[in-house]
Parts: sequence; structure tokens; C-alpha cells
Amino acid sequence: MQKIYGRKPVLEAILSGKEIEQIYVAFGQRGEAIDKIFSEAKKRGIKISQASLQKFQAASSNPNTQGVYAIAEENRYYEVEDLIQSSKDKKFPLIVMLDSIQDTHNLGAILRSAACAGVDGVITTINNSAPINETVEKTSAGAVSHLKIARVGNLIHAIEKLKSAGFWIAGSTLGKDTKDYRTVDYKSPIALIMGNEEKGIRRLVAENCDHLIKIDMPGKFDSLNVSVATGVILFEILRSRSA
Repeated sequence: MQKIYGRKPVLEAILSGKEIEQIYVAFGQRGEAIDKIFSEAKKRGIKISQASLQKFQAASSNPNTQGVYAIAEENRYYEVEDLIQSSKDKKFPLIVMLDSIQDTHNLGAILRSAACAGVDGVITTINNSAPINETVEKTSAGAVSHLKIARVGNLIHAIEKLKSAGFWIAGSTLGKDTKDYRTVDYKSPIALIMGNEEKGIRRLVAENCDHLIKIDMPGKFDSLNVSVATGVILFEILRSRSA
């Protein structure tokens, strides 16, 4: 079992149907999110316990709980084939692949953007990547509970499986031979690869991409934070598909 901290993450875990053993709330908590946690938990028969703030803080072992946390099942991970299969009913499936994202706050923010964009799945690497922990859950504002996430040991093998299923691979990079991200035809199954905060996507990963894309930077800096860049590109994909 795992702990999920924060009002929004706990509420989203409930709404997603995640198996929750118990929810703990500190006395005196008020607000719309707290009210909804109580009502949604009651509908599903999830037990809620309340405690004094002192006892709550001693039990939670986390200073950023917003007065609530839940004991829930561990996150379920999927296989790449599961993501492919579940996206087959979509006209233009969209999957996000993360190549060695190491900062938990970046990972959480990326997962939030992915959930908002309605992606069909997220693939992340097992090695040299941030774990999906309580910080990621909190930063994603509960988006983790609504996403199909696969963890792979070899990103190249995952790319090969996606290509065999008809996906085109677009990698965001500052390297050579890139094109403006707005010029790509995204009206096809797309897997978007975002790379490590410092090094970007690895050379072999870039060599296996169908499109290498970048966001032009007319200002004084040559790159965006990876979580911001992910949101920019994802919503350009959605915009171009509706045009």
C-alpha cells in the first residue's frame, strides 16, 4: 500500500476508482475539496478517520498533506502492448514517452499536462528516472490516478513496438536537423518523446525518431523547462488535429 497526500490527489484517487483502504483527515479541515472527499468516500464505502492535528501530523510524516491523506493500493503499471491495445479505438492516439526525467516535480507536472491533454498513455524508463512517489502524486494534483503508465527497461524496444503498431515518433530536442514543432503533421498516431532535463533525449533515441522537433526561442534562453515544453507541444498537437 502507499500513502497519497493532499486534497486534490486524494479526491482524484477516489474518483478514479483506485482501491483505498482508509482516508485520514485532521480535525477542523474545511473547503469544497474536503466536502467532496467526504461525500465521494461515503458513496464508495471508504472509511474516513479524523484525528487532532497533533496526532494527524505524527501519523502522516509529511508536512504538505493539506490536512488529508489516504492509504491506497500501489500504482498499477501497464505494458506497452496494453497502451497500444487500449488506444486502438482512437482516430489519432497520442502517447508520451519520457527519456530519463529525473526531477519528481517535473515528472508530476508532465503527468498533469498529459492527463489534461487526454493522452492514451505515458511510457517512462525504469533506470535513471524519477520514481512515481508521493511528491509526483502531489505535484500532478492526482493525475497519476487517471493515467495508464508503463515503465520500460529499454526505450528503443518500446519505440519499435509503437512503430510496428503504426505510431510515428516525434522527439523534442535541441540537436541538429530539427524542425519547428508547429510544422509537423500530427494527424496520425503519435508518440511524443521528451528528454532528460540536462541532456535531452539520448542519441540512439533521437536516431529512432521519425521527427525531431524543437520550440523556437526568440528570447535570451534556448530552452524551456521540460514540463513546460511538454505542455506546449501536447496542446499544439491537439490544436493542429482540430484544425
